[in-house]
Amino acid sequence: MLVGKTKRPRNVDAARAAAILYGDWGTSKAYVIGLAFAIAGYSSFWLIATMCLLTALVGVNYIAICRHYPDGGGVYASVRHRSEILSIVGAFLLIADYIVTAAISALSAFQYLGVSHPELFAGAAILGIGALNYFGPKHTGGLAFLVSVPTATVVVLLGLFALPHLGQAFHNLRPLSGSLLTNWNGFVGIVLALSGVEAIANATSVMKLNPGSTEENPTVSRTSTPAILWVMAEVCLFTALLGLAMIALNGLQVHNGDVDAPGSPGVRDYMLRYMAEVFVGTPLGSLAGQIAGWVVSGVFGFLLLSAVNTAIVDLIAISFLMSRDRELPEAFEKLNRFGVPNLGLIVATLIPAFLVVAVKDVAGLADLYAVGVVGAIATNLGASSTDRKLNLEFWERALMFFTFLIMAAIEISLFIDKPNARLFAATILVLGLILRGLVTERAQKKAVSVGMATETRKGEVGLPLTVPISETSGPAMLCAVRGIGRTLDFAVQEARETDRPLYLLFVREQPILAPEDRKRKWIDDEEAKAIFAYARGKAEGHTMLPCYAVSDSAADTIVDIAATVGASYLILGAPERNMIVNLLRGNIIQSISGILPEEIHLLVYA
Repeated sequence: MLVGKTKRPRNVDAARAAAILYGDWGTSKAYVIGLAFAIAGYSSFWLIATMCLLTALVGVNYIAICRHYPDGGGVYASVRHRSEILSIVGAFLLIADYIVTAAISALSAFQYLGVSHPELFAGAAILGIGALNYFGPKHTGGLAFLVSVPTATVVVLLGLFALPHLGQAFHNLRPLSGSLLTNWNGFVGIVLALSGVEAIANATSVMKLNPGSTEENPTVSRTSTPAILWVMAEVCLFTALLGLAMIALNGLQVHNGDVDAPGSPGVRDYMLRYMAEVFVGTPLGSLAGQIAGWVVSGVFGFLLLSAVNTAIVDLIAISFLMSRDRELPEAFEKLNRFGVPNLGLIVATLIPAFLVVAVKDVAGLADLYAVGVVGAIATNLGASSTDRKLNLEFWERALMFFTFLIMAAIEISLFIDKPNARLFAATILVLGLILRGLVTERAQKKAVSVGMATETRKGEVGLPLTVPISETSGPAMLCAVRGIGRTLDFAVQEARETDRPLYLLFVREQPILAPEDRKRKWIDDEEAKAIFAYARGKAEGHTMLPCYAVSDSAADTIVDIAATVGASYLILGAPERNMIVNLLRGNIIQSISGILPEEIHLLVYA
């Protein structure tokens, strides 16, 4: 039995890693600037500038985390070796963050698009994106990259049009008023859109290795470091610039927590669109300003919806991994025919959709959002900075611990001053811990039965997978199958007629790989057992060598195994005739043909 690799290839470069981060950090401009003005009026720039400094501080710390955790540096993975309880708390805080990220991104997208009842459109969009993910996770790196490029371009152009208005902005700028506690609470209220840094830390396991680095001793700093620096520079500089330029807008008034502009009431949640209309319309005319507003709405709307998809995929991933680690019920790891855990998908879709319809307000969602992401980042930084086994420089450790103290202070403030955030985070934590308790209790009760099942499996393993084989003279063939059918029959017949050994490959495709998947055997997979048993009988003594792999990138795994066994022919079945399914999932034959070595011939049986 040949066991294939169960690890995705490291093919995420710096540009795509930056796009993953920009999909979260870059969206913060869309709603943070307006929220800041609603809190502090013409003094809001000082809050925005302070938030940009915090973003840079968190980014610098995660550069170190990504360097030291090349196989995944998110809070769940990096903290688990220190304390399972801390990792679970951090994971559930991150789940709370992803839930609100999906809700607030969807709502903000339709606020920019200017529809009536945006919360209803947002809820429908979340359900629609969740339905698309039923057919397999959408790989967010490529999607985010396509959307982030025009968004960054529009941000730069808007910044250029804002430059002539900075003189008026400095004239209108007011110092912060009120007590230190009042201003601290205002700052805490706009600490948003930091969770993308957790997403990029989790993605280190699929980033390209540094030159000279190996899988046994991986290093990905030449991918992760520039990705974080690029996005951090753009977000901090342009958020601060646009936050200052907003102060140049005359006549803005805070009314019932919203911001009214002359002739445009309620612009808080789409402030960038209003700024484009004014800054472009002033020199070029009202029509140009209106077109600029539409462009800003369109690009930010698509980027925000891309962030919804990213949050849903991340929710599915973390619930799946926790289920594989026996921290959540087994139901969260049961996959549909497209390799997606149905229960995880349902939870990741329905809860954000319900939340956005129930809350209906960006400011209300912002309160819920911060408590999850700040708590997760604080947990990661606190555990990493105090880990003596982590080879950190002294200044890195000190800076990380200092950032942890700031994030912990923000989290405490949120728990004290934001009762809804406190209730939301506590609810997620309590429900999560209850589920974990149920899993632990169930595992204890099933200990005896599991032992009996293990003995049975040992007996099954003794069954031969290959019968006494005949001598073959031709080069090897590899057939990748999803089930028993005509493709398998054709491959066996062709191998016998051409006197070639046949490698039969079954790939169990699933979106996320847990550590135990690397050790998974065919005997644990009922479908694989049935296919190999059928092929054994069909071979009738001909050389048939079974191969098994668990992978989240079936195309790469098939090509890798074909090259490993030295196959001269790769046989695949024709894709399903359902055009909608093929469109949503992508054509695996096209993916394989694009990376298959020239010396291996591809044969598609239809």
